[in-house]
Amino acid sequence: MAVYSINLPSLFFPSPNPCTKIPRSRFRASSVVSCSSLSDMDSTAGPALFPLHRCKTLHLVRHAQGIHNVEGEKNHKAYLSPKLFDAQLTPLGWQQVDNLRKHVHEAGLSKRIELVVTSPLLRTMQTAVGVFGGDGYVDGVDALPLMVANAGNSDRSAISSLNCPPFLAVETCREHLGVHPCDKRSSVSEYQLLFPAIDFSLIENDEDILWKADIREPNEDVGARGVQFINWLWTREEKEIAVVTHSGFLYHTLSRFGSDCHPLVKAEISKHFANCELRSMVVVDRSMIGSDPSTTNYPGKIPRGLDLPSDGAQEKTV
Repeated sequence: MAVYSINLPSLFFPSPNPCTKIPRSRFRASSVVSCSSLSDMDSTAGPALFPLHRCKTLHLVRHAQGIHNVEGEKNHKAYLSPKLFDAQLTPLGWQQVDNLRKHVHEAGLSKRIELVVTSPLLRTMQTAVGVFGGDGYVDGVDALPLMVANAGNSDRSAISSLNCPPFLAVETCREHLGVHPCDKRSSVSEYQLLFPAIDFSLIENDEDILWKADIREPNEDVGARGVQFINWLWTREEKEIAVVTHSGFLYHTLSRFGSDCHPLVKAEISKHFANCELRSMVVVDRSMIGSDPSTTNYPGKIPRGLDLPSDGAQEKTV
């Protein structure tokens, strides 16, 4: 996966397989700069214009409350507990999912989102299918359910894959890797039984080989991995994508962006997410990474005719 050092896509408010393991040495060695400095371009002076076909809309979501959030708030050492392995949502977390789902439908996002990308951990996939999935699953329907009943001790009915965008599990947007059992995933083969309609084809290994019991991924590596993920999203053909991921991943990724914005905008981009919070942002390609033509631009002069600017026409008549 290429990690660009200059002219990366920029994030604003309203490639190869990304799951391939990249050595930490490459993350540390990469001097990643996500935006031009203010000395290069004073973009704080006012609005900026970009061609629409060089923009994508991302709807970024942190997962709902998990059992590890509750225990970790009581005692931070609880994050080391094996009992929190691949933590699932709490009953309160599922209420948060229901509330966000209602908002997504009322705001019309459910009709616009073309793809849902989710981190392949239990809590993120539960959140993703609960918010962006179809209605309740009915046996006999000729479509796999997004989630089977009671997946992850959820006490929830099955969720349909009908009338919703496709779901894709991607390892690159996982939480900090290592040490905390809550951030270790189950095997893909287990997940496929619980979430039959999620596409796990980009995950190369059935077991979790990225999580190490004695090594916690450094913050700078999480941020570099996040930039790698944003670059990969830009290679997708979809223009409006929902991403369901984690607090640490979002914070360290988004902190890489906004250096060419007003300080208050940069702070807004990177501030920590609450459980089940959704923020919509725009990715702008300023470096010609993408090459897709516009689907809405129109060439004009059809049929052919005079094309003299109005000021030029006025000069000819004087």
